Amino acid sequence: MAVMIIGVGIVGSQIARILVEKGERPVLMDRSPQLTALGEIVDLSRVVLIEGDVLQPFSLAEAIRRNKVTEIVHLAGNPMFTIGAQRHPYAAIQLNIMGTVNVLEAARLEGVKRVVVASSNVLNHHIEGGEGKGDPAKEEANARPITIYAACKQAIENLGLNYARWFNVDFIAVRYGAVAGPWGGVGGGGPSNVFRAMVQAALKGEVALIPTSRMEWVYSKDAAQGTVLALEAGALRRRVFNMTMGRLNGPEEITAALNAVVPGVKVKASMSTDGSPALQDNKYASDLSAAKEHVGYEPKYQMPEAVRDMAEWLRSRPAAGAL
Repeated sequence: MAVMIIGVGIVGSQIARILVEKGERPVLMDRSPQLTALGEIVDLSRVVLIEGDVLQPFSLAEAIRRNKVTEIVHLAGNPMFTIGAQRHPYAAIQLNIMGTVNVLEAARLEGVKRVVVASSNVLNHHIEGGEGKGDPAKEEANARPITIYAACKQAIENLGLNYARWFNVDFIAVRYGAVAGPWGGVGGGGPSNVFRAMVQAALKGEVALIPTSRMEWVYSKDAAQGTVLALEAGALRRRVFNMTMGRLNGPEEITAALNAVVPGVKVKASMSTDGSPALQDNKYASDLSAAKEHVGYEPKYQMPEAVRDMAEWLRSRPAAGAL
């Protein structure tokens, strides 16, 4: 009996660490596992690591069967998320939608108890329309996603909810904010890389480039803990949960957090120049009340704690050298 984590990057590695600390031996599946980066977060001798691709449904089902998988956390996504999907829409659609369908179908056929899938708070922000104000008789009853990535996440949630309704797959979607946190490998979204780069620059005494926008973030350790809570919760009346810091952080808050770690830090607010909404302003913070009520999620890392923990991790790495 085992949990399979599909996609072990910035969040998946932290989920694996939590499960190992609980005495479990999770099955980690990734198309190209980054062993050095992964080994910095979790003891690889205490996991089952396999190379696999969610776009290969037969090998996915075989891996579930062979490892006696009872729960799945599906985190595999296209490179660079929103930015990457705008650049390479077909590949993003194939991986996000068909990859998730393959996971749901394998779970249905193999009798997996629960599937927790990474969604995104882009569905709280990267939307427009809804002039019909919810009236089902009108063509624009509801707001629609304005990016390829957000459209994929909406499709994933809707498909998962229908697998739950019609095929008894216990599907849960967790909507992460922009993820920040320890990860020495490649990958992650634009905001993840911006966060790491700004903390690294601050520690080196260089100018830290920070976003100009007010955004919702989530620290990877909180995202992981919330996902494990969703994985282990009893029968749930809700199936979609926001998992963010629950507040907006802009240049002022980020500067203050960096200054607490590196007094006198030099910062420069820098706007994305590629036209992507990945680092654009959010107008409001997502409501975390359902996640708190149903699965017990409460973020432990606000921006000051996130910057401090990230700085401590960077300083602890051998490759950090003079940091």
